[in-house]
Amino acid sequence: MSNNDELRGISRLIVEAIEGVTDIVETQHRTISAVAPPIGRGRGERTGGISGLVYRSIRGINRGVGVALDVALRRLPAVPALTRTSGKADSLIAILNGVLGDHLAAQANPLAINMQFRRDGKALPTDKTALRERLPDVGDRLLVLVHGLCMDDRGWTRDGHDHGQALARDRGHTPVYLRYNSGRHIADNGREFAEQLDRLVDAWPVPIREIVLLGHSMGGLVSRSACHWAEQHGQSWRSRLSALICLGTPHLGAPLERAGHWVSSVAALSPYATPFTRLAAIRSVGIRDLRDGSILPAAMTNDDAQPHRRAHRLEPLPEDVRCLLIAASRQKSSGSGARRPIGDGLVSVNSALGWHRDPSKRFDLVPEARQTCHATNHLGLLSSKDVYHRLRQWLATKR
Repeated sequence: MSNNDELRGISRLIVEAIEGVTDIVETQHRTISAVAPPIGRGRGERTGGISGLVYRSIRGINRGVGVALDVALRRLPAVPALTRTSGKADSLIAILNGVLGDHLAAQANPLAINMQFRRDGKALPTDKTALRERLPDVGDRLLVLVHGLCMDDRGWTRDGHDHGQALARDRGHTPVYLRYNSGRHIADNGREFAEQLDRLVDAWPVPIREIVLLGHSMGGLVSRSACHWAEQHGQSWRSRLSALICLGTPHLGAPLERAGHWVSSVAALSPYATPFTRLAAIRSVGIRDLRDGSILPAAMTNDDAQPHRRAHRLEPLPEDVRCLLIAASRQKSSGSGARRPIGDGLVSVNSALGWHRDPSKRFDLVPEARQTCHATNHLGLLSSKDVYHRLRQWLATKR
């Protein structure tokens, strides 16, 4: 992505933000001036007379400036993106995609991330010869690392540690890192991941003996969705999948997204609060999928219209694949006296372990396939020595 593209993407977002704020102010103006009842529907979103003219003028000028900026930036000579050693700009773009990536993609905003496999912060080629040159350490044991919400491939390196590089050193895996727009539907990302992985396997320079998927947070859901898609469409890589590992993945949903869903649903009951529900609704469909850990297209939803919807069905883990689910807990130990295990700050222990009192709502796994790391938070799963020890030990264990 060139610097010009980034500037165009940012300018579009600024224009859209100004228009959004204008809409909120005008709707609130209309509601107050009409003296609407505290509960129920308001009197519409647009004002009339001089006030309406002012708001229309603001929108018109804003849109005109936006078009002019976009045209001007298109005509400027392309300026290549500066070499990024820290990855801070990429991290900001990843956060932006997590929050409103579906909107960026729908508007063809240059800031929208396109899915690709990467290594050392750079995209991998899809040609066999070019892949061999790019990956001098290429082997027959492929490890694919899938990041979580608002993150990207660089996020796997934390506090000087990278599970992928460590497993390459100790276990001989060849790591590649998926980068994707985490604001899109999980099922959409899962489908595209499956298709791209199929092409990568076909282009791999040596015959692949085994594939291991390692997903953090949302990345575990995207990986499960990809497995489901591959099974349904007979993709060849699925038969070579030997292991699926999920770190802090909200298989049963994320409580913070449920809270955000309820806030926006309740606030919509009052016309005075309705304009501000647009702010509460500024969370991508990817985030909304986390409400119930949805991985299939049938479970996807784009709105908050059904606050009591709890029809989510837990899809089983892929068959004939060794699965390891690791949860993090901020408790120092399992015997800390809490009535229920404390999660990692974002995902509960039970959700990460796919455990529910109702047998129909939990995964059928042997006890050793569910493990909890204590004194660790959600991001700490990426750098924890305890987590890495468990990964290495578990992968070394025969079926």
